[in-house]
Amino acid sequence: MIAFVFPGQGSQTIGMGLEFYNEFPIARQTFEEASDTLKFDLAKLCFEGDLEELSLTANAQPALLTTSIAALRVLEQETDLSPSFVAGHSLGEYSAIVSSGALNFKDAVHTVRKRGEFMQSAVPVGIGSMAAVMGLSKEQIMKICEENSDDENVVSPANFNSPQQIVISGHKAAVEKVSLLLKEEGAKRVVPLTVSAPFHCSLMNKAAEELKEVLDSINKSEINVPVVSNVDAESNSDHNAITDLLFRQVVMPVRWYESVEYMKNQNINRFIEIGPGNVLTGLIRRTVNDVELNNLENLDHLNHINENENRS
Repeated sequence: MIAFVFPGQGSQTIGMGLEFYNEFPIARQTFEEASDTLKFDLAKLCFEGDLEELSLTANAQPALLTTSIAALRVLEQETDLSPSFVAGHSLGEYSAIVSSGALNFKDAVHTVRKRGEFMQSAVPVGIGSMAAVMGLSKEQIMKICEENSDDENVVSPANFNSPQQIVISGHKAAVEKVSLLLKEEGAKRVVPLTVSAPFHCSLMNKAAEELKEVLDSINKSEINVPVVSNVDAESNSDHNAITDLLFRQVVMPVRWYESVEYMKNQNINRFIEIGPGNVLTGLIRRTVNDVELNNLENLDHLNHINENENRS
């Protein structure tokens, strides 16, 4: 059984999606649909733009969604592979929901563009920060965050990426204080992240409320493939739950490694990461054993997948 998984913000690179764009009309059409929705040339930004501009939250989110869906459409056109579950990391959950048939691609592009704008404007630059913690348990990190967080000094887990890597998020001073305490507790490393805002914590409440209005305004269709959601690490097949899940996702931690464990426990033995980079592949490798892992970012990856299918 196969799961398709989709990367989130941070996986963007200049040139992402270019090989598929040049080779497959369906990929070109995907970028054109996105450009029409956004009213600017997204392909040019992805292929020829400046990485700093591409990495702006409001640009990176629709760019990553578009690149992932272009790759997905190529995969669907060129192979007979179909997933039993889909999931995505933070922004990648939108790609997963589009792949499930529940969200129209153009609506999703519009929504994640607004999501990026709302998240960027929710907290002034320099007020918040995030840090990756390696080598401490979830329980230890949650306890220290809870003991050192209040309304004026917010700090909490943001991403449960793998059993060995958890990201914390919040006010800059609170994240720095907790980072030192986590090192004293025995963390192997605590690495400040270069991010434009403190994602997946209560400082994003304003962004979540603004996003809910957009989510309420777009149509949701029946879910064809169960989506394993970030907020509860369980599968969702109810399109009426999408707004609430994506609303809560903005302020709640991404339970990624629990989502991977859930899929493995549902007999998934192959994960295909669809879109730029291989971040999720690495996290999955550090979370579960005895699964096959593939990436789909370029023509070589597609050929490799096809060769495997022909042999099986």
